[in-house]
Amino acid sequence: MVKDTRAALSCQQCRNPIDIDASIDRLNPAAFKLLTDSTVQGQPQTTKHTPARQSRPTYPSSRHQTYETAIQSARNPTFRRSVTPSRYSQRGSQNPAMSFINVEPTESMMMPPTSPPPAARTPERTAEPKPATPEMTRRASAAGNSGTLSGGSLADALETTNRMFEILSSRSDIDHPICVECTDLLVEGLGKRLAVVTRERDAYVDYLRRANTDVPSPEEIRAADAALKAAKKAETKAIAELEQLEAQKAELDAALADVEVQARACGQEEDEFWQKRNAFTISLSEFNSTRDALVAKHAHDTEVLRQLQRRSVYNDTFNITHDNHFATINGLRLGRLTNPYVDWPELNAAWGQTCLLLATLAERLHFKFTGYELCPMGSTSTIIKLEQKGGASAADPRHPSAPTISRHKLELYSSGDFPINFGFTHRKIDAAMVAFLECLRQLGEFVENQGVHTSGGLGGVGNGLGGAGGGGMKLPYEIRKDKIHDQSIKLSVSKDEQWTKACKYTLTCCKFLLAHANNMESSAVRRGR
Repeated sequence: MVKDTRAALSCQQCRNPIDIDASIDRLNPAAFKLLTDSTVQGQPQTTKHTPARQSRPTYPSSRHQTYETAIQSARNPTFRRSVTPSRYSQRGSQNPAMSFINVEPTESMMMPPTSPPPAARTPERTAEPKPATPEMTRRASAAGNSGTLSGGSLADALETTNRMFEILSSRSDIDHPICVECTDLLVEGLGKRLAVVTRERDAYVDYLRRANTDVPSPEEIRAADAALKAAKKAETKAIAELEQLEAQKAELDAALADVEVQARACGQEEDEFWQKRNAFTISLSEFNSTRDALVAKHAHDTEVLRQLQRRSVYNDTFNITHDNHFATINGLRLGRLTNPYVDWPELNAAWGQTCLLLATLAERLHFKFTGYELCPMGSTSTIIKLEQKGGASAADPRHPSAPTISRHKLELYSSGDFPINFGFTHRKIDAAMVAFLECLRQLGEFVENQGVHTSGGLGGVGNGLGGAGGGGMKLPYEIRKDKIHDQSIKLSVSKDEQWTKACKYTLTCCKFLLAHANNMESSAVRRGR
């Protein structure tokens, strides 16, 4: 039964059940009073402290009198702790954690407690006792029947222990009972708080000591008054100077406003100037771009014109050059050697280009051949020979009348049925080549006579090309019947090398006449300017 009574209590911190020491289970009234009275805080004793030196009071005297009056009527603080309702659910609705305690008649008859001093008496204990409940009556009767001189029954002991813990909890900020571990933690926390409070107290004491020792002397007071007067004079002077400076500042602000207005006007003018300047720069850049484009175009066109003036369409159309021992016209070789061998299709094409060149030069120089007509038709070009029926040539001066003229076609090509080495089989092409040399000679004489009649207008060119005297043009190689520069143009009487040289001389004379025609055209263009 005792064991169950002891286990009914629990720690108010960790809520674990605890066992109460046997010395607390049965307390007599004297021990109970001794334990409960030990929690009453004693009245603070006023100690008179006579300072070693006169110091100024740290607070007004009225506040000190109020403090003395308050401590005379002070009482012990009471706290209402919160306890879980599970501990007291079986004992009715009355919560023992109250600020007042009802004293039962049984306990008062055992040992009347001495009344507490007036200063520590609380209003709760001076209150009128409440009417006894049936539970209290039952407990009092049980205590009277089974009570002993040592402290009553186990129920009364438990009730006394609970009352003691309630009184202790109401007079402090700690809820009782608590276990040993929680007590150690509580003691440790209180020790830390004590250290903090001690440091704060030392700081306050040091501040109070320094405040008491800093009481100024009469000399210091007089010096402070003098400094205050000087400061006031300086303040007055500074205020006057400040007013003067503020007036100057107002004047400067007005001047600054005027300057800002002028600056805004200047800024607007500057913006307008830069806008005009940027527009002019853009126009100038466009003009420079156009000018540079025109200059570049003019330079390009000038260069193209110069190249075109130096270039002749006839030179491009009839490109006469040489390939080793062969003279070529437009890449076609005109001649015959054992190695390399030139076949008839290439020879026919070369003679067709040469016939076209001679006919073009005659048309350009406005010359008409006597007794011959050139018919350039590519690889099948022909030369028409004009003769009278009587057998005389159309150029014979003994027949001034215009007789009937017959036309004989001379083929300036070969069918290719016979090899080139068979000379006696090429009589037709031999006659056509002799007729071509005759036409070339006639055009050369016409150019030479034209140079003489123009009083040496092209003499410089003629002298440079032909080397002849008299200031006229002359072919570089002399032509007599079927020979040019003593080389026969006939295949039937010439060897391969000789015939190749005769063809080369023929193309050279054609190139000379072509250069002469280009020179005449250039001179005409220069004279037209």
